[in-house]
Amino acid sequence: MTIPNLITMLRVVLVPAVVLAMLQARWDWAFAGFVVAGISDGVDGFIARRFNQQSRFGAYLDPIADKLLLVSVFVVMGIIGQLPLWLVVTMVSRDALIVCAVLLSTAMAHPVEIKPFLVSKANTAVQIVLAAVVLGELAFAVHLDPLRPGLILLSGVLTVASAAAYLVAWLRHMSGYGEGGKSG
Repeated sequence: MTIPNLITMLRVVLVPAVVLAMLQARWDWAFAGFVVAGISDGVDGFIARRFNQQSRFGAYLDPIADKLLLVSVFVVMGIIGQLPLWLVVTMVSRDALIVCAVLLSTAMAHPVEIKPFLVSKANTAVQIVLAAVVLGELAFAVHLDPLRPGLILLSGVLTVASAAAYLVAWLRHMSGYGEGGKSG
């Protein structure tokens, strides 16, 4: 087990702690946990590259840890009314679409390699900033009114654009595969 993988596993362990802090309205702890998770994401990537500790396990675990944290935080924020439910549903639906596409193509013995598009990286960055802004507002009792609505709108647009990009790429990958045979 490499040091970056251990750091990533720490991030996975932080998810229930952040969620629990949010559910208990301990915004200071939730914000701190979210920030620690974010910093650890950068640190594990730096260590992996700098000290040649990249691994296949880490390549899978790192994005899973990131998604687990973001989706969990967004779902709780949606439930408690800090983010609009349409945004949470859009985000979760996009991720479910990607997972289903990967599973389906793998089940059909035509696996697809998922590589993040620029729009998806921008989407993730905006989602991270949005989550940090909302947690920061709650932790420090401040209101960044023009910022939050703008980030919500931008996150929604980028989430839809990212879903569309993945769907188009997946359809191109799968086009013609299995056609002509029996269909379900």
